[in-house]
Amino acid sequence: MSATTPVFLLNGAPADDPAALRALAQVNYGHFTSLQVRGGAARGLALHLARLAEGTAVLFDATLDEAAVRGWMRDAAAAAGGDGSMRVTVFSRGFDFRRPLQPVAIDVLVAVSALPPAPRALRVQTRSFLRPVPQLKHVGTFPLFHHRREALKAGYDDALFVDGEGQGARVAEGSVWNIGFWDGRQVVWPQAPALRGTTECLLQAGLEAAGVGQVVRPVTVAELGSFQAAFAANANGLQPILAIDGIEYSPDAWADLGGLLQEALGRAPWEVLQAPGTPPRLAAGLNAPPDAVQLGLSAPRR
Repeated sequence: MSATTPVFLLNGAPADDPAALRALAQVNYGHFTSLQVRGGAARGLALHLARLAEGTAVLFDATLDEAAVRGWMRDAAAAAGGDGSMRVTVFSRGFDFRRPLQPVAIDVLVAVSALPPAPRALRVQTRSFLRPVPQLKHVGTFPLFHHRREALKAGYDDALFVDGEGQGARVAEGSVWNIGFWDGRQVVWPQAPALRGTTECLLQAGLEAAGVGQVVRPVTVAELGSFQAAFAANANGLQPILAIDGIEYSPDAWADLGGLLQEALGRAPWEVLQAPGTPPRLAAGLNAPPDAVQLGLSAPRR
């Protein structure tokens, strides 16, 4: 099977029966995590599994079988050729919104699709919105995609969420990414209700290990022009932000910041998706993952 052939495993078996997935289409209740897999290995695996375990406990009052999930992730990656974009969705075919407290069996869908396109620079539009239940990566993604679509219609590449209108509104997050800023001395992470991404966590750990200054604090729209650079971060990697609304950032500042961030992210090892019951091991020869490619700044879509 080629690396671009989509793979879908439901509880470890091929998801060939459409009826088995009907709950995902009809009942918008569940959670997921997204990650990149290269050579059967992933970065931040413990963070992804912790996210899945927390979501399962909160949404279903149940315990996730992490060993089984890791095995299914390994099998799906292998079936896709070892490389791809993976999404692990936890839901329940037995969940009934009329009786949401009823105990249900947990279902896990592991999907592997083609590799993401090469990262590129972004011009983003601020949009007044905060995601509900932001601490969980839940399947309620409609407003994220709607606001992104509206930003695209306005001539931007994506949406940046803020918690209100006007210059005093606080920056929260992008549609499917976290945002960070560079003030010339340190990385500034906005403090606001938002989903805390795994890549953001890996960057923070890498920056701390490298002795690079960073701070988490509220960032208002009025401050956006005071920063030298901004960037987006998610499981697909890093993207420079060239502009927010009418505020432009210099590509020269990103040239230095991009290297610093890639070095920080590179401190996170790639862990092999091993079979259940086997000890974790690190992947060899993955020194140049896709998020370490040169990020071009030419011809962003406006």
